[in-house]
Amino acid sequence: MQKTVSLPDMYPRTAALPGKWSCALGIFLGLAFSASAHERQCRDIDRVLLLSVDGLHAVDLERYIALHPHSNLARLAGSGVTYTAASAAKPSDSFPGLLAIVTGGTPVSTGVYYDNAYDRGYCPPGSGCSTHGTEVVFDESIDINQDLLDAGGGIDVAKLPLDPKRGNAPVYPHDYLRVNTLFEVVKATGRRTAWSDKHPAYDIVNGPSGHGVDDLYTPEINNAANPTGNVMLTEAYDDLKVAAILNEIGGWDHAGKKRVGVPAVFGMNFQAVSVGEKLVGYVDGSGEPSPALENALDHTDNSLGLMIKELEKRRLSESTVIILSAKHGQSPIDPAKRHIVSDKIIPGIVEGVMPGLLAKATEDDVALLWLTDASKAPQVAKALRDNAATADIQEVLEGQSLQLMFPNPKKDSRAPDLIVLPNQGVIYAKPTATKTAEHGGFSLDDVNVPILISNPRWDSEKIKTPVQTTQIAPTLLKLLRINPRRLQAVVAEHVSVLPGIQYAEERD
Repeated sequence: MQKTVSLPDMYPRTAALPGKWSCALGIFLGLAFSASAHERQCRDIDRVLLLSVDGLHAVDLERYIALHPHSNLARLAGSGVTYTAASAAKPSDSFPGLLAIVTGGTPVSTGVYYDNAYDRGYCPPGSGCSTHGTEVVFDESIDINQDLLDAGGGIDVAKLPLDPKRGNAPVYPHDYLRVNTLFEVVKATGRRTAWSDKHPAYDIVNGPSGHGVDDLYTPEINNAANPTGNVMLTEAYDDLKVAAILNEIGGWDHAGKKRVGVPAVFGMNFQAVSVGEKLVGYVDGSGEPSPALENALDHTDNSLGLMIKELEKRRLSESTVIILSAKHGQSPIDPAKRHIVSDKIIPGIVEGVMPGLLAKATEDDVALLWLTDASKAPQVAKALRDNAATADIQEVLEGQSLQLMFPNPKKDSRAPDLIVLPNQGVIYAKPTATKTAEHGGFSLDDVNVPILISNPRWDSEKIKTPVQTTQIAPTLLKLLRINPRRLQAVVAEHVSVLPGIQYAEERD
């Protein structure tokens, strides 16, 4: 049941106001009574549980709640603010998607375009910097042993690019990030942090300090058991991280072995929905999930219930805000629009302009292109447009159209020279690929993710104003009474907190 905050009898008319607004009114009137209900509502948020349901669309959340009014997702929405017109990062890859959430920044400030990208200033692994310019790959391929759940102990330093500006030092994922993370900011206030994700490469959330997350748990999802080959196996993989969250709610470390206290900010990503979308997808363009995808949604909802129950058991629910969103969506929702286009076509067009011109192509339902000679970018753009039908291209971003969104590639070592946006439903892959959806692109299916912010003492509200997932990071800090401007990306990109929430006065 939704709760409202009751003020003293001398102000009877405020008793019926929603909690977050009675809080604001109490502060405005300068009420002096100590430790009152409205003050506790404003000030007693001690922690935030941050959750990414990878692949979840805004329409998925809306549909699920409508059909399952007694679900845990419905319960969270019933005491929270839901933003229906939220947009994830572009490109909608997992790395920029998560970094938008935890830094408040886009690739403009983070410098991270994909988990498989290129940097003109770094050197290839093991090269001794005899050459400059290299792929920067931060996925399962940098594990010591990808086949093992623990990745063989983490990241293999021999597989990392080198930075000539730091004496050819290896570039760990956290070194690659150009701005700080909310974990670093929260930790600097003396509070504990934790996060769980799908590869050791998610060391990137530690931020440039390398130490932002006190308890980072990254079981390798692409291990020899192949969890991503079956939705139920992915659900079992997600269960590992759910168990970690339950341990952390209980005041333990993720493994349940050491008493460390409940983190002030902690969370995880869910993979089952994303895998379900890739393996089987939807029934039609309305967003009706296939049975396997429906099962993934149900399993994720049940996992949320375990977290809610544990928070209640520990009497932490009212002092905890849950933020649920997604790193990215997935395209296409409509299976009739799915179209596999060979990932050899675009590289072939680039090489047709000049042999050896392509330095790196990253392709999913988008194509990011880095060239060995940036001056040839206009010619490549023309060649791509001339062959738009063959490559199923909707738009080519190059020159001014690219720089409206991202830094000038002639001045920034990581910015791609061109970005190719395909027609809706196109996935660049091997012609034999069976995947039904992919992410990375700029389409509505890729980026229209939900944002839901919930606390048991809040009333339900739905906001249709367009917002960005970059606004989650400053909002999270504001809820913990920390100045959001401590995030470098928030300052650099002028990011605001999310609307519709009454925030308490900052103390840090």
